[in-house]
Amino acid sequence: MLGLNTADLPDNQASRKDGNERIISHYSKVRQLSESLCQPLEIEDYIIQTMPDVSPPKWHLAHTSWFFEQFILIPYLKGYQPFHSSYHYLFNSYYETAGQMWSRPKRGLLSRPTVAEIYEYRHYVDEKIKFLEESMGSAPQWETEITPLIELGTHHEQQHQELLLTDIKHIFANNPLRPAYRTDSNSVEIKQTTIQQTLQWHSYEGGLYTVGHEGDGFYYDNEKPNHQMYLQPFRFASTLVTNGDYLAFIEAGGYKQPQHWLSDGWRIIKEQRWQSPLYWEQKEDNSWWHMTLIGLQPISLDDPVCHVSYYEADAYARWAKHRLPTEIEWEVVAKTLPCQGNFLDSGFLYPISSPKNLQEPNQMFGDVWEWTSSPYSSYPGYRPPAGAIGEYNGKFMCNQMVLRGGSCISSKNHLRASYRNFFPPDARWQFTGFRLAEDR
Repeated sequence: MLGLNTADLPDNQASRKDGNERIISHYSKVRQLSESLCQPLEIEDYIIQTMPDVSPPKWHLAHTSWFFEQFILIPYLKGYQPFHSSYHYLFNSYYETAGQMWSRPKRGLLSRPTVAEIYEYRHYVDEKIKFLEESMGSAPQWETEITPLIELGTHHEQQHQELLLTDIKHIFANNPLRPAYRTDSNSVEIKQTTIQQTLQWHSYEGGLYTVGHEGDGFYYDNEKPNHQMYLQPFRFASTLVTNGDYLAFIEAGGYKQPQHWLSDGWRIIKEQRWQSPLYWEQKEDNSWWHMTLIGLQPISLDDPVCHVSYYEADAYARWAKHRLPTEIEWEVVAKTLPCQGNFLDSGFLYPISSPKNLQEPNQMFGDVWEWTSSPYSSYPGYRPPAGAIGEYNGKFMCNQMVLRGGSCISSKNHLRASYRNFFPPDARWQFTGFRLAEDR
């Protein structure tokens, strides 16, 4: 297949070859990005695990390779020899039907395999994936079975790229030296004041709306089936809640007033002694700073608030006498807008303020994942895929809340209006924020 001119091939063969080249090219770019994101790290950074939800950077590099090995190379590449006989156990995350796994909270105890060995593992898997395409790229099985799995694997790796940066931030924030992941960020001017503006609202009619993924392109199984939902008339805030907005909640005693909080949220903030979003700290001169991927920085009051839990978002909404949008309301609005915003591609690595366009809701994509009031559950008629791949989304449909829109560390080509992210309501190490809604 190598070196052939597609003009010399029949149309169907040329189309298949172009398709194979596109999927392998995308695969290679995604795989390289994971390694590029690790370039600022020192070797000592790769192994740290600061809490059970955080995984060491080298584990992310290995697990994403395990995914391709487990679900593509072992079943489809004849005679394939796994890189190491124990990696199926060390780097399985939660796929029970794929076998046993090393305990998640103990991933930081693994000094071996070394970082160098993990990179060798990645390159070994990459070579075998390319060899698989060369040997099976013209077979019907490649198009019907293997290509969808490669596409799923690349999107899975993009999810782990977000988690990689999220976890690195937590690792560095817990270091008293406060190291910066990167010092050459496309920084913007930090503003210590904000222009107080009346919150702008956009009105939407009630009625039946079609939600869920439609059309061509990749989607996760939890975005289907698309179906109709009836909505009451609602209003949707034009902007995300900002640091300045949230600071007003703090200064008004929001963390000390139980009437704003769900009972479980109130219990957690008392137990954990939360008094502000994660990574915020107040200096002796009463100025507020927060840890970012470019180090400790003064808080810009105009930027979207970030690293808040669902409980904090819900408490703020109650305090402000509004509510969080449902995920269906969010999707109905998002489908009318282009997928544009501050993504990983922008290079900022933190949420930033944007010019306010009052003609439509702002910052629907990128900057921060937006909490919704919707529990994560299945759509009507949903059935998880058979086998271990069916564990990807379906088994988490309990005790989680839905987030929408992506963040400043999401790749743009990974997102869409129907994308459903989910986390437990007390999670806040992810780049999470919110906006408000209300009934009409």
